[in-house]
Amino acid sequence: MILVVANMLVGQTQGPLKDPGATVARPRKSTDSSTGNEEELPKIPSKLKKDPQLNKGGDVARFKTDVDIVTIDAAVIDNKGHFIPGIPPGNFRLLEDNVPQQIRKVDMGEAPMTIAMVIEFSNRFQRYYSYAWYQTLQLAWGFAESLKPEDYAAIVAYDMRSEILTDFTTDKMKIREGLDRLKIAAFSEANMFDAITDTAERMSEIEGRKAILLISSGIDTFSRITYDQTRKKLQEAGVPIYSIGIMQMQREMADARGGMSGPQRMDFLQADNELRTFAKETGGAAYFPKFEGEYGQIFQMLHQALRNQYVLTYQPSNTKHDGAFRKIKVELVNPATNEPLPVKDEKGKPIKYQIVTKTGYKAPRAVE
Repeated sequence: MILVVANMLVGQTQGPLKDPGATVARPRKSTDSSTGNEEELPKIPSKLKKDPQLNKGGDVARFKTDVDIVTIDAAVIDNKGHFIPGIPPGNFRLLEDNVPQQIRKVDMGEAPMTIAMVIEFSNRFQRYYSYAWYQTLQLAWGFAESLKPEDYAAIVAYDMRSEILTDFTTDKMKIREGLDRLKIAAFSEANMFDAITDTAERMSEIEGRKAILLISSGIDTFSRITYDQTRKKLQEAGVPIYSIGIMQMQREMADARGGMSGPQRMDFLQADNELRTFAKETGGAAYFPKFEGEYGQIFQMLHQALRNQYVLTYQPSNTKHDGAFRKIKVELVNPATNEPLPVKDEKGKPIKYQIVTKTGYKAPRAVE
């Protein structure tokens, strides 16, 4: 049990979820029923813009008409990844570009999830019945099984290009149908930067609580955009990224046997760092499981982080509509001393905690 000041309890974690099932193949293109010709899937699904049920909850950064009002989701997580509830509004401090802001209100947010599962599925690693193939399916199916009936989910797989296997839906059968298409990987390329930015930009127009679950090795092969461009696009899109890095144990075993070369080792270390950076800069989190028994706890932490948030509302002191990126920092302080708020366990011992939120938002641009 964790205490913040007094009587602030951390929620309990449920046990591992059941093992996911088997899968069958996915086609690379859709077929026009009227002509019989193959065609590319639509670049922007109409459901992302037109479905009113997706517009639930508060945006990560939302603006109203005459006066700019920004809402920021922030989760306070202990050193075991558990959400810490019950923190008084007066203990929050918010800075925009290092300038303290007057917080209008702090609410507890708990809403259904709107999440896109972006899954690496390339012949580079996910060969049929390989370790990486099986782990990818375990993670994808396991998280899908943990969704609640009111949660919206979409399935996006990528290799050389990204493909929408299932558009946003609450229908578990449609989600299963999308995952059922993950069996035979077609190409060896894994263009992660293109896939993740494309999905984030599409989701930027969805109102409400939203996130991307990226299941990936983290290695990018031939994306059109660079790593730095990806970081900038993800920050501007305002969609939190939750990353799960695959093949952790396999990589350690190969390294111990001397089967991994120096360049290969560096590629994977860089990949892990990129997954951590995407998560940190968008207000998400990164996980690197080594054992199947860790999956259930990761899914539970994802649900806690996505469903349980503090929603901070404020009017920015900077009223310029210049389209600039503004940095945000959320802190917990003792209002009497203006010092960092200590967090202690039930025995009075201090523990570490972190505040998970996005690093900023893009201001609106004035219409000329």
